[in-house]
Amino acid sequence: MEEVIRYIAERLVDTPEAVKVRRVEQGRQIVYELSVHPDETGKVIGKQGRIANALRQIVKAGAMKTRDKATVEIVAEQ
Repeated sequence: MEEVIRYIAERLVDTPEAVKVRRVEQGRQIVYELSVHPDETGKVIGKQGRIANALRQIVKAGAMKTRDKATVEIVAEQ
């Protein structure tokens, strides 16, 4: 799933080398932390959060296969 998130995010930003995805497991909850360059956070979130919500839906659909819960958090790289 990390590869899918990375692939989508790299196509949205101007500096794809700054895209990083980290998987954090908390029991049956999986959190994918997506970090991008601080100036490009808005490109990944999208207008009214539409792109971020679409990413979360894709991750949730993939997680249903293993019956886990998963989500995506977008964090600005410092």
